Amino acid sequence: MPRISRWFVRTSLIYLALGSTFGALLLADKGVSVWPLIWLTLPWHMEFLLLGWMVQLAMGVAFWILPRFSSGPPRGNELWIWLAYVCLNTGIAMIILQTWMRTEWLPVAGRFLEAAAVLLFVIGNWRRVKPFGADV
Repeated sequence: MPRISRWFVRTSLIYLALGSTFGALLLADKGVSVWPLIWLTLPWHMEFLLLGWMVQLAMGVAFWILPRFSSGPPRGNELWIWLAYVCLNTGIAMIILQTWMRTEWLPVAGRFLEAAAVLLFVIGNWRRVKPFGADV
């Protein structure tokens, strides 16, 4: 498994642990309301599990499993994928910071970076998607 795939998968597991922890706290508070302010972490729970865990895990496994090139670097230029990794995690961090800072530009910039991460990932892997048996 390439190094960037390991980074994607390991980071996604960290987000899974964080998202599950917040989800468990929310569920516990739903049964026995001890600390109502815990519901302010609901956006974190959703962000960590949907984008941090699921999207990041899918990107890491997809980069690993897509066909390799027969000549040159086996997976092409990995710079696009590293940029996607940085953009995705920076975007998630900006969305989480927005709950404290309450600015209008932070969530917009965070969502833009998350969308840019998906676009960079597609650009970095586009040539690797090919029909079975095609030699590229």
